Amino acid sequence: MIHKKRSESTEQITLIQWCNLNKCVWPELGLIFHIPNGGQRNKTEARRLKTEGVKAGVPDLFLPVARGKFHGLFIEMKYGNNKATPKQREWIIELNKQGYYAVVCNGFDEAKATIESYIKMT
Repeated sequence: MIHKKRSESTEQITLIQWCNLNKCVWPELGLIFHIPNGGQRNKTEARRLKTEGVKAGVPDLFLPVARGKFHGLFIEMKYGNNKATPKQREWIIELNKQGYYAVVCNGFDEAKATIESYIKMT
């Protein structure tokens, strides 16, 4: 058996798999999606994406489901000792000001608990 080293990416993949498996309980989980703002790109591709509206610091995941007083849930995934960048923290603050529930989650377990808590809000 091959064991992959845990990373922010593997934690996010596990979270999306969990969401897909739990759509039968909470169909809204089928709406969660990844915002691919990160990653290494050549200068031409990076320039094109910026022109198309890619912005540094935007959270990794969005669940466009309103709950309680919130318009939707944004999650910035981290793992281990990784911390949110200043741009990521700015986005979290601004999204919260706009009525979204926006958080940084460290790993699958924290993100899963956050989604469960959010989805159960009334």
